[in-house]
Amino acid sequence: MAQTNGNDPFSPPVSQERVVITNKHGERLVGLLHHTASNKIVVLCHGFIATKNDSLILDLAEALTKEGISVFRFDFSGNGESEGQFEYGNYRKEADDLHSVVLYLCQKSYDIAAVVGHSKGGDVVILYASVHDDVGTIVNLSGRFDLTKGIEERIGEGSIDRINKEGYLDVKDKSENASYRVTKESLMERLNTDMRAASVSISKGCRFLTVHGSADKTIPVEDAHEFAKHIPNHELRVIEGANHNYTSHRKEVADAVVDFITSNVTV
Repeated sequence: MAQTNGNDPFSPPVSQERVVITNKHGERLVGLLHHTASNKIVVLCHGFIATKNDSLILDLAEALTKEGISVFRFDFSGNGESEGQFEYGNYRKEADDLHSVVLYLCQKSYDIAAVVGHSKGGDVVILYASVHDDVGTIVNLSGRFDLTKGIEERIGEGSIDRINKEGYLDVKDKSENASYRVTKESLMERLNTDMRAASVSISKGCRFLTVHGSADKTIPVEDAHEFAKHIPNHELRVIEGANHNYTSHRKEVADAVVDFITSNVTV
């Protein structure tokens, strides 16, 4: 277990430990536990074709641990170091992965202060909160409200028709190498995932924050306003000029997340 405290001598000491958790499908999920002196912990969930080492996830982990809050960041099944097959959809399965993580941390006597998800991870934490009421604070960063949109922008014009005709599509990277496969089944899973229904199913007792950048070209800020309309106990924070990954607005997004979580948490 490595001991770190960054470059700030006034930051609380933080130990880091690689943790492996088995999900309900028997797949090993790999995560990194940042343990401070507190048993209060925040779980960070990455987005599409990202990992626990995404720079936004790392910046959020640093901001939270500086406040003395422990953090757990992990790879969803089929991503990063975790076992399993990568799937284009997998929203419900990733919510199940998150449940396995929450159960593990509770068994280890951690108090889940919040779960935070970025982009696709934002949708996953919303789906999680619509089914489970064991986490009282949820943060959605730049999640998509209408999952029928944004598909062909990501995988190519005419791709939906090709998938329906051929049963799958291999999406290639800039070097024309196959990056991942979108099957008809995984496409339908996304199309049939109703974020409005999930949003209205979240308990009024759940404190919910959505953060979105006004200059997000991947998922429009209008989606954030839709979540605000439908999630019962909801706060919306729009960061002016921020893009989908908050590239030039990391401090603003980290401050918004930390302030919301710490307003209801005693470390």
